[in-house]
Amino acid sequence: MKLVTFKTNDLAQTGILVNNQIFPLNTINPNIALNMRDMLNDWDNQSALAKAVEAEILAGNHSHLAVPCSDDILLAPVPQPTSCRDGYAFRQHVAAARRNRGVPMIPEFDQYPIFYFTNHNAIQGPGAIPCMPDHFEKLDFELEAAVVLGKRGRNVKAEDADQYIAGYMIMNDMSARRLQMEEMLLNLGPAKGKDFSTVIGPWLVTPDELEPYKIPAKPGHVGHSYNLNMKCWVNGIQVSEGSVGDMDWTFAEIIERCAYGADIFPGDVIGSGTVGTGCFLELNGTGKLNDPQYKEQWLQDGDVVDMEIAGLGRLSNTIVKEDSNFSILALKKLPTENA
Repeated sequence: MKLVTFKTNDLAQTGILVNNQIFPLNTINPNIALNMRDMLNDWDNQSALAKAVEAEILAGNHSHLAVPCSDDILLAPVPQPTSCRDGYAFRQHVAAARRNRGVPMIPEFDQYPIFYFTNHNAIQGPGAIPCMPDHFEKLDFELEAAVVLGKRGRNVKAEDADQYIAGYMIMNDMSARRLQMEEMLLNLGPAKGKDFSTVIGPWLVTPDELEPYKIPAKPGHVGHSYNLNMKCWVNGIQVSEGSVGDMDWTFAEIIERCAYGADIFPGDVIGSGTVGTGCFLELNGTGKLNDPQYKEQWLQDGDVVDMEIAGLGRLSNTIVKEDSNFSILALKKLPTENA
């Protein structure tokens, strides 16, 4: 199934996407929750009810309720996640970024998966991404996949973790690189470099739809893996390409680490981390390494970012500059000499 959150007459509600048309789930079956949070909190029951509605639609019923799917009405499929974490699963991206900085590959990457918490109140779906002036100091996209959990757990083992996944989505982990790099000099973060926007969507795809793409996890790893081609375009020009199957650490292994000594909840969103070539930070670094005259590229006001992952859809956003001159970079204290 492909599940969405969409708005009609200022009402946000859950829907199911069939043949590029959205059908309101709660209207068809009032026992289905009106919002995705409640659906995920009763996922086994709610997903079965939604599956039954999908079968009715495919049989030709409920056509009078269909709404054409468009970015104008789509919200993030999980508009209010209980939390949002982002992983670091693609070795190619990590190795390239470190090579571009002139530092060796960090051996700990191959020892355990890591993640950080980002701002779950800054989740958005297709459409405009409002950015403040400081965000435009090296504004970047990050091409990723993400999962949303549909089951509560604690101390979950990797071999059991895939059963906690309700669905998959595209993720664009927006990054203000100057803010990110400055704050991480203090060995804390990322924070302000990331907390203004994380984009997910355009819909939540249940795992059964991805069965045709399933491939073995990489040697020495545990969990489901999928050969899903990933691409990103900026203003219609393709800049990135990779595959979800390139993940070295699986979502199951990341979930295992998330759940160690801590509860995970229905509605938790977990990103994969950036695929190789999946951001300007990496692309610019590689370009300058190969050609010192390479001209860096960063996102600008009005840029359109399109991301596509096989089986998961296409996610489109436009960068919009806020009408403000407020700068936290300008508030930095100047260095003072010791007395």
